[in-house]
Amino acid sequence: MSDPFDLSFNYAHGAPCGDALLRSSADDFQVEELLDIPLSGCGEHHWLHIQKRDTNTEWLARQLARLAGVPARDVSYAGLKDRIAVTTQWFSVRLPGKMEPDWRSIENNNIKLLSFGRHRAKLRRGAHNGNAFIITLRQLEGDRDLIEQRLSIIKAKGVANYFGEQRFGHGGRNVSNGVALLKGEIKVKDRHKRGLYLSAVRSYLFNKILSQRVADGSWQKILLGEAVMLSGSNSHFLAETVDDELTKRLAEGDIHPSAPLWGRGRTATALVAHEYEQAALAPYQEILEKMEHIGLEQSRRTLRLCVPDLNWSWGDDKTLILKFRLPVGAYATSLLREVIRY
Repeated sequence: MSDPFDLSFNYAHGAPCGDALLRSSADDFQVEELLDIPLSGCGEHHWLHIQKRDTNTEWLARQLARLAGVPARDVSYAGLKDRIAVTTQWFSVRLPGKMEPDWRSIENNNIKLLSFGRHRAKLRRGAHNGNAFIITLRQLEGDRDLIEQRLSIIKAKGVANYFGEQRFGHGGRNVSNGVALLKGEIKVKDRHKRGLYLSAVRSYLFNKILSQRVADGSWQKILLGEAVMLSGSNSHFLAETVDDELTKRLAEGDIHPSAPLWGRGRTATALVAHEYEQAALAPYQEILEKMEHIGLEQSRRTLRLCVPDLNWSWGDDKTLILKFRLPVGAYATSLLREVIRY
């Protein structure tokens, strides 16, 4: 890979409209996990609804394992949440035949137990419906009218569904480590780090294709032979023709164009879309082959991220408050980068 540190992906709606301070405190970045799973009230899995502040999800999972006296693998969560934030999420702890601990003893100034109960099954990764955000931007410098115009465009048209910069590590370190791992230049025994590095490479390649489609304006269009994804689903179908019905569904946000998360398996595209992806990924052919060999399975991700419920208000002339919901796997920073530099 020739440019693992090049994380300057193209903007979908033009350069940001101003500058602002993000996360001046944890309260300025609030995330609520949206999960709609009714608990059965019985079973060996204990589910806990927790609000945490300035706390890493994995660290808290380890503390729950220690409190319950179980291995870390017996603690599950739907997704990782930001550390410098106030976040609300669920955890599950498997306690087969063990005495239930005093869950409230986990509480401190940064951790609050909201509720808990039992369920027959563990909480699985990606089981939530998405996340709701309340983000406060402070010390904002920029034209208020231009910022509101940009927000209105985003609400109507969405943004490019980039993986956020946190996926790649500082200076793209996770990507470079992933490439080195694939080439056999380093060995990584830690299973979590290994997955993190390989995921960063796949995410980077996805962003490169998306950035190119943003540059030529095709990120909001269906190409002939496109692998079209259904909104809110991992399902896709081949666009053998691009007719008025597909164009209408695209405009309504029911379907989206997509790009690959690389791995082994038959490509989902054909014709124009297939040629496009082949050309975009041509500089990375060695890496693609190694990703297939290592056993990663190919999947798809939508190019477009719709945020029809985006709302905003002003605390004062230099404080902007954004409220919106995003589906699983989407990044709030993909929206923020289209509005301000932070």
